[in-house]
Amino acid sequence: MHEWALAEAILKSAKEFADSEGLREVTEVTIRVGELQQVEPPILRFAFSEMKSETLKNAKFHILKAKSTLKCRVCATKWHFDMKKLDKATAEAIHFVPEVAHTYVKCPKCGSPDFEIASGRGVWLESVKGAK
Repeated sequence: MHEWALAEAILKSAKEFADSEGLREVTEVTIRVGELQQVEPPILRFAFSEMKSETLKNAKFHILKAKSTLKCRVCATKWHFDMKKLDKATAEAIHFVPEVAHTYVKCPKCGSPDFEIASGRGVWLESVKGAK
């Protein structure tokens, strides 16, 4: 259910941006979601539809994924994380508690579980378009 809290924060930020830019109506909002954030786009879209303010009532929401890059702290190898390569139980564990990825994911070069998430975590407002 963290999608509802994210939707609320995104809508608030988009509204604040629209107000600061003098937009009377927002027509498009683009959000980028890190792959490891494990946001369910259909739930986020539904939350947007239920929570939109007057300024955002006709806005279209685009949700883009940001690929995750991991970097081994032992050998400095960088690789792209692909949740689809995991079995269902492992993917679900990481979905609910992303920090447990270190238990299941290992460096493809040296096998170490000691890595950092170089990119692909977080949610950010990429663009807001509208009419003045």
